[in-house]
Amino acid sequence: MLSSPRFRASVVAVTLAAALLVLPACSKKSSDNASLTANAATPTNSASAIAFAKTRFVANASLAAGASYQWLYKPFKAGTFQKGASGRTAALVKGALAAAFTYNRLKAALNDAKGDPTLSKATNALQSGVDSIKNLPSKIKGGTASDADFNQVQNVMTGVKQAGASNGLNVTDQVPSAGQLTQMVNS
Repeated sequence: MLSSPRFRASVVAVTLAAALLVLPACSKKSSDNASLTANAATPTNSASAIAFAKTRFVANASLAAGASYQWLYKPFKAGTFQKGASGRTAALVKGALAAAFTYNRLKAALNDAKGDPTLSKATNALQSGVDSIKNLPSKIKGGTASDADFNQVQNVMTGVKQAGASNGLNVTDQVPSAGQLTQMVNS
């Protein structure tokens, strides 16, 4: 009984659900640590500040794109989030965690873009789109996310990729590891 697939799936689902409950309490601490890390690596001149801003933008946007594609778009298109679907509980938990991760990395990418004058102009219009997906984790966790919510995430990701491309930056899907997804919870 302890080795049955259903039991293991239940344990994973409960563990991830517990992590999601802790996520909001840790988000402030996580953002404080991220800002301390960013301040510690502040470049010494404006040319390197711009280079670091673009590099950080690409890294954060790529992680957000990978998480949203792997754990939001693909399960949504496959119908895994629908009632009665096989593996729905695990998909909902992973999706909610990935949505929180995506939102966090997109906010970081937009903050990084502020370090580059041209990039910041291209990404200013994306701020409202990123803000619109803030409640997606709770909608997924509650099972109330709609087609429009998932399409909004894809529209935001497309906008971020286009903003990068218009500045010569290649934002590609970089699927984060499970450790990276849960890092926000543990830090």
